[in-house]
Amino acid sequence: MADRQIAVQTLTQSGAVFSKEDITGDGDIEDKIEESGSEVSAAGSLESPSPFAAWKRFFTGNADGTHTTQRGMGPRHLMMIAIGGTIGTGIFLSAGSAVATAGPGSALISYFIVGIFCYGVVISLGEMASYIPVSGSFAVFGSRFVSPALGFTLGWNYWLQWSLSIPSELTAAAVILQYWDARIQAWQWALVIIAPVFIMQLIHVRVYGESEYWFAMIKVLLIVLFIIVGLIYDWGGVRHHPGPGLSNFHNGQAFIGGFSDFAQTFAYAFYSYGGVELVSLAAGESTKPHKSVPRAVRATFFRILLFYILTMLTIGVCINWNDPSLLSAAYDSDVAASPVTVVFQRAGFGAAVNLVNAVLLTAVLSATNSCFYASSRMLLSLARSGQAPPIFGWVNRRGVPVPALITALAVSFLTFLTTIWGEGVVFTWLLNLTGISALLTWGSVGIISLRFRWAWKAQGRALEDLAYCQPLFPLLPIVTITLAVLMFAAQGYSAVVDQPFDWRNVVATYIGVAVYVLLYIGHSVYEIVLLKNSVHLIPLQEVDLDTDAVWKPGEGRLVREQDKRDAEMQKDASGIWMWMQQTVIRCELYGMLVAEYDSDAKMIRSVFA
Repeated sequence: MADRQIAVQTLTQSGAVFSKEDITGDGDIEDKIEESGSEVSAAGSLESPSPFAAWKRFFTGNADGTHTTQRGMGPRHLMMIAIGGTIGTGIFLSAGSAVATAGPGSALISYFIVGIFCYGVVISLGEMASYIPVSGSFAVFGSRFVSPALGFTLGWNYWLQWSLSIPSELTAAAVILQYWDARIQAWQWALVIIAPVFIMQLIHVRVYGESEYWFAMIKVLLIVLFIIVGLIYDWGGVRHHPGPGLSNFHNGQAFIGGFSDFAQTFAYAFYSYGGVELVSLAAGESTKPHKSVPRAVRATFFRILLFYILTMLTIGVCINWNDPSLLSAAYDSDVAASPVTVVFQRAGFGAAVNLVNAVLLTAVLSATNSCFYASSRMLLSLARSGQAPPIFGWVNRRGVPVPALITALAVSFLTFLTTIWGEGVVFTWLLNLTGISALLTWGSVGIISLRFRWAWKAQGRALEDLAYCQPLFPLLPIVTITLAVLMFAAQGYSAVVDQPFDWRNVVATYIGVAVYVLLYIGHSVYEIVLLKNSVHLIPLQEVDLDTDAVWKPGEGRLVREQDKRDAEMQKDASGIWMWMQQTVIRCELYGMLVAEYDSDAKMIRSVFA
């Protein structure tokens, strides 16, 4: 007891706060001793914190391998993340490059094809993530349903994709901010943006969900407003600002260049669509994933139609492909203003340009926020699966993977390369690298989806036991794999025949493939040589479909029936509550009428008296 009071007194002097139970012995002060960085000796007395403990607390927030992430995101967070959570620089900046490279018609077709590809990926992932909601998502699914080598490859490939997306988003943020003040360099703007995003990530996953909810809401409103204003302007509905109509699609302007120019637009489209699969990654930290994930993935179709197809159409009809305001980072290191800003200016809303640019900045903040989240969670999953150093699997008491976040922060400092090579050059390189990485990842999802369903059938399980059953199976996974192969071939052809020939474009296109192949072969050799595992593909009968599942085999129908009864009870309860409220209102109105009638009666009696 005396040692306990001495410990409390010592920690209080260092700023710790204790309750009465901590001092009397009913409470548990071990957690606060750990948070303070102090250590307890064998005799029970409190010792001063060691330098290692102090540094560990500073860098990891007392994270360790015993804590886990928390399910802090609700259905509305997941829905908004699915609809607009990762709309960022891809649609606001690189969409202009797609139009400038191959014309508005080619860009529209490219975004439509990638949209179909993307829809198949998200629906396939939604089927698996709603039943097995884990933070590692398809990397875990690849290890379980296909082979550990595929999971290892997808995990590190995806981590690389999102880690490199951080500096590309920061570079784009510098482009937007330089619209106001070109004297400040890109790396200085990057520091301004990194700090608040990193702090939000460190607090709690619910802070990420809540911030993404409002960031996404702002972006959705801007996109809808942009489409409405842009189409009205194009149709000549703004006085003193005649619109171009369909002139940008006439006289051969819809399709410029050849097939290689058309193939180049796929890289821009991949960059724009990047992140649509994030909802499956967030399923591991959401409440009731068997209900929220299917609801979120169903919104993907409307997101593709509204935020990508209509946006590309609006940019194409409002701005000519040869307009110098369109971003053409492949040929110029000075990046121009966003096509969204340009359309508002030409529609006569020049005073709103600053507001539009501010909203674009929130979009970049949101995209950077998602990059940090995806990168850290994938590295966490790899570490927990034994495919990365264990320290990256450390999580603090708030469910935040601090070491993985710090690693993402370190990669973000690649933005400083813009001071050496120029914003446009770095932006294009990072765009190509992340685009190819996304293509390889999404193509692999189709293979994983097929293996998941084959294993499900081989083990004699009923489809009604799935939390969400993808439509048109196996059409969507087959279309996903086919489009992945065709688009990869098209991008490779474009990089080789592009004039003037640039070896850097070829390297940027194929380096992602080289990394993917080396990771896969390296892990396969590791399994065969060191682990003595001669079986590469997991047999369908041995595929693990139970670990981390939302329910046990055969319980799907029972859970749905219980959810239905709970919803009906909640509806009835809300109906009773509404009836009670209406009754109270009626009583209050009746009382007011009676009081008014009494006052009128008294006045009449006083007159006749």
